Amino acid sequence: MTLTQLEIFALVAEMQGFTAAAVRLGISQSGVSHAVRELERELGVELLQRRQGRAEPTDIGLQTLERVRSILGLAEAMRQEAADARGLRRGTLRIGSFGPTSSLRLLPLLLAGYRHEHPGIEVYVDEGPDELALQWLQARRVDIAFAALPDARFATCPLVEDQMVAVLPAGHALAARERVALADLCAEPFALTGAGSGEMVSRLFLAERLRPDVRYRCGQLLSTLETVARGDAVSVVAELSLPSRRCADGYVTRPLQPEVRRQVGLAMLDEERASPAARAFMAMAARLRREGGLAQAQPGA
Repeated sequence: MTLTQLEIFALVAEMQGFTAAAVRLGISQSGVSHAVRELERELGVELLQRRQGRAEPTDIGLQTLERVRSILGLAEAMRQEAADARGLRRGTLRIGSFGPTSSLRLLPLLLAGYRHEHPGIEVYVDEGPDELALQWLQARRVDIAFAALPDARFATCPLVEDQMVAVLPAGHALAARERVALADLCAEPFALTGAGSGEMVSRLFLAERLRPDVRYRCGQLLSTLETVARGDAVSVVAELSLPSRRCADGYVTRPLQPEVRRQVGLAMLDEERASPAARAFMAMAARLRREGGLAQAQPGA
């Protein structure tokens, strides 16, 4: 069993295909298939099911994949610790990001500073809903993830704070109010976004034992805003997720009553076992926050 075999298996499982993994690695498909077969032969189990051009992990393959990611994470940490002794000149960093709040407002500012300080580190970004980003972190698919804080499961670094707001069609009766209660929104058709803070919105209604009349489930925030602007529904989103320049004049926002605040930051599994590249990113983010370098990411900026 070699690290190369483990890396190939993990990549095939992630991309669900031998061809895609071969293209990513720059080697032949037969080489990828041979590495996986040898690993399966040594372990004596089938790790991947091949069907209809896809490769999906078996039950034991999923368990093995979790172990493999831990091993590869430790190996990468060892490489980076050696690189750290040489000035952190090489290494990789994988970041889990969600929605416009992190991907459009926070991440560009953080990456600009990080690439300036550590140009030799290769950074990969996976984007999905907030809960999925944390699942990637727990599965060690990413080294760091953006998260709504606090979260006692992880080592965290708070970055910015905003609030949840109701999004209403311009001219809607509720738009005349300074603040809007969740209960008032339950009488209207509701658009639930699947991006960014969608999970948090669902939990807010559940905590109040309320059930919004969800007529639209939008995969993207812009689709949610467009649905509201047409007058088809109302919604609730995080203020920081809204476009810095309004893409439409057909909607307005109002704070919730009572106010619901949200803190966004970075999370990692274990600071002591994290790679030097991940620790350096967290340290740089904390420094930027202290020095006011994230001010332009705040609401209204």
